[in-house]
Amino acid sequence: MLYRRLGASGLQLSALSFGAWVTFGWQVGRGEARDLLALAHDRGVNFFDNAETYNNGVAEQLMGDVLADLRFPRDSYCVSSKVFFGAVEQPLPTQRGLSRKHVIEACHQALQRLRVDYLDLYFCHRPDPDTPIAETVAAMDTLVRQGKVLYWGTSEWPAEAIHEAHRIARENHLYAPTMEQPQYNLLHRERVEVEYAPLYEAYGMGTTIWSPLASGLLSGKYNDGVPADSRLAQPGYEWLRESVLGHGDERLGKVRALQPIAAELGTSLAQLAIAWCLLNPQVSTVMLGASKREQLAQNLDALELLPRLDASVAQRIRRAVEAG
Repeated sequence: MLYRRLGASGLQLSALSFGAWVTFGWQVGRGEARDLLALAHDRGVNFFDNAETYNNGVAEQLMGDVLADLRFPRDSYCVSSKVFFGAVEQPLPTQRGLSRKHVIEACHQALQRLRVDYLDLYFCHRPDPDTPIAETVAAMDTLVRQGKVLYWGTSEWPAEAIHEAHRIARENHLYAPTMEQPQYNLLHRERVEVEYAPLYEAYGMGTTIWSPLASGLLSGKYNDGVPADSRLAQPGYEWLRESVLGHGDERLGKVRALQPIAAELGTSLAQLAIAWCLLNPQVSTVMLGASKREQLAQNLDALELLPRLDASVAQRIRRAVEAG
């Protein structure tokens, strides 16, 4: 396994990590979750990502139960949660958002579900227009000083709001955000490569990027339709199907344009897309999502491809996507 620092912090995360979004508690039960976490940890993965809203807390509870069952040494892995959307259907105003009340209560609830004494990483899952940024920064600072959170960050915040969070932290001697968790893949690049560019040098922020396969699109499995066992075919995921496939054939054309490059390298489209994300030095870790052991093992093998993605191959990949 390759390890990278989380931005300018001293924390080293596995370049490939594992997340529970849209799988744990839905496609993945306890037995499957145990197999997946065991495989990931055996392969050197040391970061497991979660959130209060994933299956309304069920994903965190499932992950916590499995981590306790597997008895990994607590100092051998990092676990995260995210706060904003709440963990119940139709949450009341005090059960969602980034107010001091919800940020702190959601942290306590995540600790209980995940069965840990502290969160290594804690993210503000989205910006909250109803809460002053200063209140959220102060709440996160409180949790860090209490030892319940080691590093806090943001997810899909506009760069302007992240700048403001750092200004508030600096002026009030509070802990500032260490990392951002944005979507990043061959089809979704601008925020990480352009909007956030000033943040890396100014604040040393790291990124824990999600959806490296664009919810499976970059694996090529949707080139000829939606397989019955895929997450896009599951009841309740109509919104995700529309998000992934609701762009006509334009994005599918880009995926098909990558196939000759993958074939020439003797690799899969999925491995190519995952390894490409790691070419960006600002990516601290690429979060993988899988519902099957074989799928996770193949995606973890993407690291073997990384040394072969030199500048000329990277340029061919970029041109294929831009022309596709």
